Amino acid sequence: MLMKKRKGMLRFSILDQSIVPKGSSASAAIANTVHLVKMAEVLGYHRFWVSEHHNSTMIAGSSPEMLMVRLAGETSTIRIGSGGIMLPNHSALKVAENFRLLETMYPGRIDLGMGRAPGGDRITASLLNPSNNFSEASYLQQLEHLQAFFHDEASSPYGPLLAVPQSDSVPEPWILSSSGGSASIAAQFGMGLAVARFINGFAGREIVDVYKKNFKPSREMELPRTLLAISVLCAETEGKANQLRKLADYTLLQFEKGNFSSMRSYEEIKDYVFSDSELERIQYNKGRIVSGTPDQVRDQLITISSDMGIDEIMITTMTHSQKDRIRSFELIAEAFHLVVNY
Repeated sequence: MLMKKRKGMLRFSILDQSIVPKGSSASAAIANTVHLVKMAEVLGYHRFWVSEHHNSTMIAGSSPEMLMVRLAGETSTIRIGSGGIMLPNHSALKVAENFRLLETMYPGRIDLGMGRAPGGDRITASLLNPSNNFSEASYLQQLEHLQAFFHDEASSPYGPLLAVPQSDSVPEPWILSSSGGSASIAAQFGMGLAVARFINGFAGREIVDVYKKNFKPSREMELPRTLLAISVLCAETEGKANQLRKLADYTLLQFEKGNFSSMRSYEEIKDYVFSDSELERIQYNKGRIVSGTPDQVRDQLITISSDMGIDEIMITTMTHSQKDRIRSFELIAEAFHLVVNY
C-alpha cells in the first residue's frame, strides 16, 4: 500500500545518467536504468530524473524525453523527469510538444527539469541547434515561449501557435542551477529550483536564499520548491565506501582532463597513486560527493539539508558496478526509513 510522506520528512529522489562502464554497452546501461527506476519506486524514492549528455561514449543518456517514455511505462507512482533538458540545444516548441505528450500519457507524473549548459562541448551543441548563440537572453526567451506554449497563449500574425497534444495538466517545471544566476531565473519564472551540488561542490545556502527571496508565484507553483542534487556513495563498511569514493574521485579527475570514454572499475585503479596536484583537485571537489556507511551518510545528508534549507535530496550515484549502485540506494532508503511501495 502506498503511504503519503509525513510532514517534515526529507524526500529522496534519483538522478541517473545511464553510465556505460568499461567493458559494457549502451544497451546494458539503459537496461540498468530501467531496472533502477523500478527498484526506486518500490524503495519509496519520490522522483527519478535522467540527464542529457552528448559526444561521450561513457554516458548513454542523450535523449531524456525518449527514455522517460519507457521509464514512466515501467512504473506507476514515481515521478519521472529530465535532469535536465539542455534547453538551448532544442526548439522550445518541440520541447513543449514532447513534454505535453508525456504529460498526456502519464498525467501528474512528469517533471521538466531544464538547464542551459550544453551537456557536452560547444561544437556538438551548435550542431544540435544551429541557431544556438549561447546567450542568456535567448535562454530567457525560450523559457517565455515554453510557458506560452504550455498555456496555449502563443500566436503569430497568422494565428495561434499550438503545442500539441493539448493536455489538461502541465509538467512540473524545474530549473537546474549551480549558481545564483540560474536561481534568480527560477524565481522569476515561478519554477522549482534544483541545486546541482554534484557539479559545484561550493553551491550553498545563498543560492536557495536568492531563489526564495525573489520567487514569484506562477500558475505551476504558488510557493518556492527546492531540491539538492548531490553524489552519494553508501556501503555497509567504511572500507567498501572508501573504495567507491576513490573510484569516484578518480573518475571526476578524468572528466576534468576531458576523458569521457569509459568508466574503469575499482580493481583497475586500486593501486593508482594520486599526484599532489590531483589530491588538491580531490580536496577542491569534496563538496560534490557524500560517502560512507549508512549512519555516516545519513548524518551528512541531514546536516546538508538543514544547512541548505531544503527538504528534498536528489542522489546521483556513479559506480562501475550496478550491484554497488543498487546496494547504495537500498542502504540509503533503509537509513531514512523510506516507505516501501508494493
